[in-house]
Amino acid sequence: MATLQQKTSRGHKYWYIVESRRVNGKPRPVVLAYLGKAEDLLARLQGLRDDVAVKSYSHGAVAALLEVARKLEVPSVINEHVRSQRPYMPDKPIRNNLTVGMTILLGAIGRVCMPTSKRGFWNWAKTTSCEYLLRCSLSGMDSQHFWDLMDALPVESIEKIEAELLSKVQRLYPMDEDTLLFDTTNFFTYIATDNHRCGVAQRGANKQKRNDLRQVGLAMVVSRRDFLPLFHLTYEGARHDSRVFAGVIEKIKQRMETLGLDLEKHTLVFDRGNNSKKNLGLVAEAGLHYVGALTPYHHSDLLREADGKFGPADLKDGQVSVYRCKRLVWGEQRTILVFVSPKLKDGQLRGIYGDLEKKLAELSKIGRSLGGGKTKQGRAALEARISKLVKGQFIGGVIDWKLEETDAGRLRLEYWINEARFAQMEKDLGVRILMTDRHEWETERIIAAYHGQSFVEQAFKNIKNPRHLALQPGFHWTDQKIAVHYFMCVLGYLLASLAWREAREKTGFEGTLDSLLDSLNNIRLAALIESPQGRGRPKVNYQLEQMSKKESELADALGIAESHRKKPRFKGVGVYK
Repeated sequence: MATLQQKTSRGHKYWYIVESRRVNGKPRPVVLAYLGKAEDLLARLQGLRDDVAVKSYSHGAVAALLEVARKLEVPSVINEHVRSQRPYMPDKPIRNNLTVGMTILLGAIGRVCMPTSKRGFWNWAKTTSCEYLLRCSLSGMDSQHFWDLMDALPVESIEKIEAELLSKVQRLYPMDEDTLLFDTTNFFTYIATDNHRCGVAQRGANKQKRNDLRQVGLAMVVSRRDFLPLFHLTYEGARHDSRVFAGVIEKIKQRMETLGLDLEKHTLVFDRGNNSKKNLGLVAEAGLHYVGALTPYHHSDLLREADGKFGPADLKDGQVSVYRCKRLVWGEQRTILVFVSPKLKDGQLRGIYGDLEKKLAELSKIGRSLGGGKTKQGRAALEARISKLVKGQFIGGVIDWKLEETDAGRLRLEYWINEARFAQMEKDLGVRILMTDRHEWETERIIAAYHGQSFVEQAFKNIKNPRHLALQPGFHWTDQKIAVHYFMCVLGYLLASLAWREAREKTGFEGTLDSLLDSLNNIRLAALIESPQGRGRPKVNYQLEQMSKKESELADALGIAESHRKKPRFKGVGVYK
């Protein structure tokens, strides 16, 4: 049994932990640990040691994402498709002891946790436990490191890598019957107009209202239940949504078959911007079930037919009025739903009232300038200006106006709201027209499936979030680099979505993906650095900082609690097998 003993040396008392053991058959005291003077022992017990330094690192999100990536073998899958494009690099390029696969993975994790430029990656990485978990140095991961190794990933391999990773996802996190949601978005860039090396960045209708800049499009298919990105495509910014959809229908089918998804049990949902007679024909040829939307403006006959024939339908978020029928649309028999969404109508009205207020204020300004004789515009120019001003979605024809000449020879503007047209406009708001080949589905299920479109829209919001998952900034100027960068960001979103799924299933986590990442980033790893008494290296002990109850549950569920005690997450991170 160990005991505390003291020894006196040069008038000072020192304490030791001593155990009696037999040495050569005789009992001898064996020193197990030197404790120092009494005041040193007291300071150690009270945590007041001067020779211990503490440094902490952001740990939770990095550890959770690396654990998901380890299960999917992400670096190995990517490395199988690497091909060097540069004569001075080997066929299997490696830089700073890191492979292409590990570089892409670390870039993806960086985009999830704290989006930065490639140049700023190391400034973020050194504040995390990444180096400790991988047991390798990341200080050399500058922009040149990323450019060289990203260059070794051929664009045509991205689809194969994604399919292989998702096959592993399906084995580890199987998907049952589900709805698949398709949508597109775009991201503006700062690529110069005269940069002719880049063809994917083109000018078009930018969804962030930056029509003055070249943009790149991104199409995704996301599962409704777990928000997993099952397919993505980087495409030219000027391509219309319907053309993009036509080009990926067969690829979506192939991806579903690769993942072993039963086409009969899955339904593809897409918005009205992807509709056309040709596209619906391609969907039918592919044997895909679908729920799509029609534009009310192009099907006013349906609105007239539905008038006075609406019935109630109970949804999770309330009751809606629905008219249901079957009819031929573009040569095929489809189930049609015409319904009024109160939530949509309220949102549209808020936008219309705000837009009307701005237009009336501008008309008032024009009227005052005419009354004061301060305008220099002629009548024709003023009429063109006012005609353009009163136009707009939903409110075209709601504002009536006339421009008259007064006895003094000046122009006078009069304007007013056409109450009859405004009332009709309010009546037509909030209307959705859905179509599907799921004739056997209940009305509520069809509407719920279409409402799932908000999940893919949320996915796009996530990857536009400047705090987490952001696809921007993206400082790349060639088609290949842009495609690899987009793949890196979608990979990060996949890893984060899987961690989110585990958090929901294992802890009942009810927050958003954004709030999950905030909670994980708050889980920190402390390094206790103890200076040696004499010669030798400092002793470092790692310990998780104190956590809240919610953080502790997440740490246990996502493999974070013991992550700092395990072996490195990836053996030989810089070696190609």
